[in-house]
Amino acid sequence: MSNDNNTTTVQASDTPVEGNNKRKKVLLGITGLFVLAGLGWAGYYKLVLSKEEQTDNAYVGGNLVTLSSQVTGNVNEIRADETQMVQAGAPLITLDGIDADLALSQAQARLGNVVRQERERYTGVAQYEAVVEQRRLALATAQGNLARRAPLAADHTISGEDLAHAKQAVDDAKAALTVAQRQADSMRAGVAGVLLASHPAVLSAKDDLVQAWLAVRRNAVIAPVSGYVAKRNVQLGSHVTPGTPLMSIVPLDQLWVDANFKESELRNIRVGQAATIETDLYGSKVVYHGKVQGMSAGTGSAFSLLPAQNATGNWIKVVQRVPVRIALDPKELATHPLRIGLSTTVTVDTSHGEGATLDQPMVASTVYSTKALSQPVDEAVKMADAIIAQNLAH
Repeated sequence: MSNDNNTTTVQASDTPVEGNNKRKKVLLGITGLFVLAGLGWAGYYKLVLSKEEQTDNAYVGGNLVTLSSQVTGNVNEIRADETQMVQAGAPLITLDGIDADLALSQAQARLGNVVRQERERYTGVAQYEAVVEQRRLALATAQGNLARRAPLAADHTISGEDLAHAKQAVDDAKAALTVAQRQADSMRAGVAGVLLASHPAVLSAKDDLVQAWLAVRRNAVIAPVSGYVAKRNVQLGSHVTPGTPLMSIVPLDQLWVDANFKESELRNIRVGQAATIETDLYGSKVVYHGKVQGMSAGTGSAFSLLPAQNATGNWIKVVQRVPVRIALDPKELATHPLRIGLSTTVTVDTSHGEGATLDQPMVASTVYSTKALSQPVDEAVKMADAIIAQNLAH
């Protein structure tokens, strides 16, 4: 009986010791896990997180092309509405063209009238030159009469009055010749050194005709770029003037991302660094790849409508943000289209920090261009030349 009691006592005393050992092992294991997790996080931060900057204060930006009329008129046709795709060069809005057509007809008539008036001036030069020659002949006749009468007056064959009349006739002929020469010079000054078709008055009327022709063509408002109609302000029958916003077009192939990084995050960001972009629209399934194109020259608050006035009695420091523009890959945009204003998350790889913090000076190149608004002015010039030739014909 005594042996059994001793055995029971020994077993009971060993149980707490074993439980303490197990508890210590569990605590050591948990501590080890935390240490490993901390080391792993430290390594991840050192190798990855310390070499990238991330912000979710980033939004898709793009060009918002506003269409406006170049002439005055009333809207009689709208060919595109919001959300529709339009091509560059397509007429989207047409204006009533009656006034422009009348102005073109008046310009045509005015050009013909100016050509005929200048023809008359050119013909008048020859007429005045003929008058000058006539006055010369009259002066020569008067001088001859005076020369014949002078010897006769010496021997009193003719009276002194006849001689005086002959002298007066010479003086009158000289004065008439001077007047005719001055008139001829005045006429020559208006036409000398230039052909009739190149006369300034004719060229001015020709330009007026081309301008009237352009006004007729501009009654159709053309899409300068290809894109989607985002906002339409115009209605049928509206009276529009030059500069009136009619509708807006967004070219979705010309988008970028404006990432607003904190000022403390800009020290390692350089132009040309690679960036990845995730949007709330597609989530993590679609990742865009871009590059840092440049940084704004000021913070967002500096360019706000009401900039902050920090020289006040109560002041709280607020971390400022600077917009950083991220250029997107056009191929990725074509595969997964975006919209202006969408929220994104931008991660910039700052592992390569040898780039510039500011963009390079501007080079002599065109950023954006369009040929949709160009007009075939040669057609108007040919029309004007035909009118000039018609009114020059004898």
